[in-house]
Amino acid sequence: MKTIEEINQHNVKKILTEKKIPDFFPGDVIKVGVRITEGKKDRIQYFEGVCIARKNRDINSSFTVRKISFGEGVERTFPLYGTVIDTITVIRHGKVRRAKLYYLRDRTGKSARIAEKIRKKIGIEVDVKPEVVTEETLAPVAVELEKQTEVQSAPEKQPEVQAEPKIEKTEEKKIIFFQCL
Repeated sequence: MKTIEEINQHNVKKILTEKKIPDFFPGDVIKVGVRITEGKKDRIQYFEGVCIARKNRDINSSFTVRKISFGEGVERTFPLYGTVIDTITVIRHGKVRRAKLYYLRDRTGKSARIAEKIRKKIGIEVDVKPEVVTEETLAPVAVELEKQTEVQSAPEKQPEVQAEPKIEKTEEKKIIFFQCL
């Protein structure tokens, strides 16, 4: 017999396969696409603001977004896995040290701003696992390289030339170095 938690977790997995929800945290500026039904027509209305709270409770997860509209603060709480939400887009990552940003309700103007968290992109995907080089994965490549060298050397028999080892004179480098000073 399944418990309520197991049923909720199964439903969350089912919803996540259909819809992509990005990772966002309190302090992030997000744009939420909300489905609005007017009569028989459906449309999407966007609500953009700062995420001031997030509640993680399986299927009952929700988040609160706050924006200033015509000089008045407007907050709206959305269910994270609800059918009302069409898309969630992260516009900017905020640099905050709290989980709930309710103190922003009392602030206006410059004091209500949140600093941006700079995330460096170094070109390495975190999700992608690097390929482990073993003898089995390396052997087919080595065999192909040997075949290519045999094919290239077979029509034209070139004499093998051995390269002389380079001998660097450290005394000359020292003299040049001291002359530069």
